Amino acid sequence: MAKSMFFFILHLTLFISVSSSNPNPTKLSSSLSSSTPLTTAHSVLTHHGFPVGLLPTDVLSYELNHTSGEFSVDLGRPCRLILPPDNYLATYAKKVTGKIVENRIAELNGIKVRAFFQWWGITGIKINGDDLVFEVGMVSAKYPSKNFDVSPQCEGKKHSSS
Repeated sequence: MAKSMFFFILHLTLFISVSSSNPNPTKLSSSLSSSTPLTTAHSVLTHHGFPVGLLPTDVLSYELNHTSGEFSVDLGRPCRLILPPDNYLATYAKKVTGKIVENRIAELNGIKVRAFFQWWGITGIKINGDDLVFEVGMVSAKYPSKNFDVSPQCEGKKHSSS
């Protein structure tokens, strides 16, 4: 039972991938540097070694502080979805924040997953080989990163051209 909770928390952490507000933000629609244009929040994830499926398709905008790695992702509204592979219910706040560096997302806020009849906030995500390690406080859970190769869509929203 503890193992299942661990997996649920791991999936939730993967989707959060963002936390904390930026004191000196730069719109992510601009390039991170002249040699690495990052036009979407999903491209920022892949630039740092993470799969795009940590964020839903419904991202409206994002901000990134290129120096500190602090970021904010705006979904426009709260988002509810099911995370693979164990079909955990997850919620994303209207705004998800965190700090991203190569192979690590820390200080995550705005993503929760339901496991064992309780909601758990994902606080961090690390890359460990081909796996993602989701942190929920002092507890962590490991899942194959390939489970997050595709961005999920928030429930109740029809797919648009973006």
